Amino acid sequence: MSSPAAERPPLAYLDAEFLASQDARPLRILAEYLAPLQSFRRARICDTVVFFGSARIRPKGNLARYYDDARELARLLTLWSKSLSPDRSRFVVCTGGGPGIMEAANRGAVDAGGTTIGLNIGLPHEQRPNAYLSPGLSLEFRYFFMRKLWFAHLARALVVFPGGFGTLDELFELLTLAQTGKLARKIPILLYGPEFWREVVDFGALVRHGMIDADDAGLFRFADDPATALRLLQAELEEAPAEDMPAFAHSRHNPIPYD
Repeated sequence: MSSPAAERPPLAYLDAEFLASQDARPLRILAEYLAPLQSFRRARICDTVVFFGSARIRPKGNLARYYDDARELARLLTLWSKSLSPDRSRFVVCTGGGPGIMEAANRGAVDAGGTTIGLNIGLPHEQRPNAYLSPGLSLEFRYFFMRKLWFAHLARALVVFPGGFGTLDELFELLTLAQTGKLARKIPILLYGPEFWREVVDFGALVRHGMIDADDAGLFRFADDPATALRLLQAELEEAPAEDMPAFAHSRHNPIPYD
């Protein structure tokens, strides 16, 4: 009497239990690099302008003007970018994909008939994908550091509206990369709402105490209305080369001698 055939185990890359295990963590991290890359190639995304800002700012309320301004700036930027390269998507509005300023910027890009990206991440509060993300470009992340890599990887410029811990974290991540010359290209940083930023971050005090150089204060500019912000962005972006897509911000190669 023959014994029943043994059930074949699943292939490792099809084994859901294994993929969810601690041992497979490097594979999950790698997937959060490769899956977005595939999405950007399919959508012919060349590069982005990243909008950061609070998820708590709504279309109505005492901070509503920031929502309105983010929406209008994203609309104007998208109209301009659409006129540049009909065969590829340049300077695409990219946000964290959630509500507040993120929703406003994605919404403005949609108002202009453009493509728009959301790099969402699961959080206990506030963070849910908004309704204005282009099909195939609403991307979900588990790991903060992989999400932040993609913000920097395609960015040609950064626009930072008022925000809290998350906004400050993202801003200072890019400021640090710029200050230390870790990126091979310049990423202009625009702080929107100088009254807010000058109260929340005393950049002058950092210079006076010797914590940053005076030249480091030139890593960012201020704007307080959409038209001015657009002009500042255009002045920086008009010279940006139209590279093959996606046009990554590669790390600068600084060889370190070893003993």
